[in-house]
Amino acid sequence: QVQLVESGGGLVQAGGSLRLSCAASGRTLSTYAMAWFRQAPGKEREFVAAISRNGANTEYSDSVKGRFSISRDNAKNTIDLQMNSLKPEDTAVYYCAAGATASITSAYSGRNRYNTWGQGTQVTVSS
Repeated sequence: QVQLVESGGGLVQAGGSLRLSCAASGRTLSTYAMAWFRQAPGKEREFVAAISRNGANTEYSDSVKGRFSISRDNAKNTIDLQMNSLKPEDTAVYYCAAGATASITSAYSGRNRYNTWGQGTQVTVSS
């Protein structure tokens, strides 16, 4: 079983940038589709971005498309989420997620595709 640890969260002003990282241990990430989700207080956990096993395909929620970018480095066993032009509504706990899949080219937005989660990292965007 893979273990995931997120880092890089913090407090930033609206319009600023943050880069989140997710480090994996226990198993190689190359066998997992990966994604970022987020959960704001009082709201359901929602999909943010996903990336296929080979990194060739990505998917984004409409709310972050054009501002966020997901990437992965299978050799380093990490995935990143570059967040630009941050807005107060991006404030949430951000979670890294891994889902084992045979497909090397599919990126999944469905939460039920992922069965391993990190502990989360807080992102707060002030107005």
